[in-house]
Amino acid sequence: MTAHTTPAGPAAGPRAARRRLIRELLLVAGFFTVYKAGRLLSTDRTGEAFRNADRIWDAERLLHLPGEGAVQQLLLHGDALVTTANTYYAAVHFPATALFLIWLYIRRPAHYLWTRRVLAVLTGAALVLHLAYPLAPPRMLPAARLIDTGQVYGPTVYRAAPDADTLANQFAAMPSLHFGWALMLAIGVIVATRGGKGTKGGKGSPRQLLWLLHPLVTLLVIVGTANHYWIDAIVAAALLGMALLVVPRPRANDRDDTGPDTGTGTDSEAATGADAGAEGAVRGLPRQKSTAAAVGAGK
Repeated sequence: MTAHTTPAGPAAGPRAARRRLIRELLLVAGFFTVYKAGRLLSTDRTGEAFRNADRIWDAERLLHLPGEGAVQQLLLHGDALVTTANTYYAAVHFPATALFLIWLYIRRPAHYLWTRRVLAVLTGAALVLHLAYPLAPPRMLPAARLIDTGQVYGPTVYRAAPDADTLANQFAAMPSLHFGWALMLAIGVIVATRGGKGTKGGKGSPRQLLWLLHPLVTLLVIVGTANHYWIDAIVAAALLGMALLVVPRPRANDRDDTGPDTGTGTDSEAATGADAGAEGAVRGLPRQKSTAAAVGAGK
């Protein structure tokens, strides 16, 4: 009796990969849409947002935090410098995070899932705080005496009149997701590349610490452009810390060579299995026994 094998279609892998990719895109887009819609719910709480801004400003002076104006004065030494800072604020935040997630999805799937969950927890907590505690940024606060560098020098992502801005909630300064996401990007890259070339014992290389420049520059930019207070960044870092405690990190044996949520083997394992299955199964012929097995059987 002959037995014929039916090979698994070569498109099965690509189809599964496309389904995973579409699912991830829909998930991220849906979460972002909910977040943007939720932020707009507090746009009409102008009076409360300014009262909270006065409290934050007084709290920073009570804590002897450095004035935001000192950072802004450094930026105002040249038009090119302040314009670069405005551009960094407007154009780096989302693209950098998106490229980071795409890289993780392709090269470090297990770390992608971990990062996505951490960012979801952080962003969800930030949305709750945006709704519970509307806050006018320092560029709007008369007591701060700061310049709205985006409006004066450009470019800017906000309209001059906050009440007329239907695309962004300008009273959602706390926490700063610009800083929170930038900090997670640096942490995520360092963790995902730990144990790579040039490292010993699974430890990171000193060059990996250069990724921390991104959240550092982001911090100086959000404060110097008067879009956020120091406390906004401190609260964002605290929320990120809690998210990192809640979401378990990838374990050392978690697979990073396949797509997210897959339980299939590696390409090399699949190739080995295919070669073994193909041996002796051509056109339904019985599998040929090895020489050692034939000798052991007395043949």
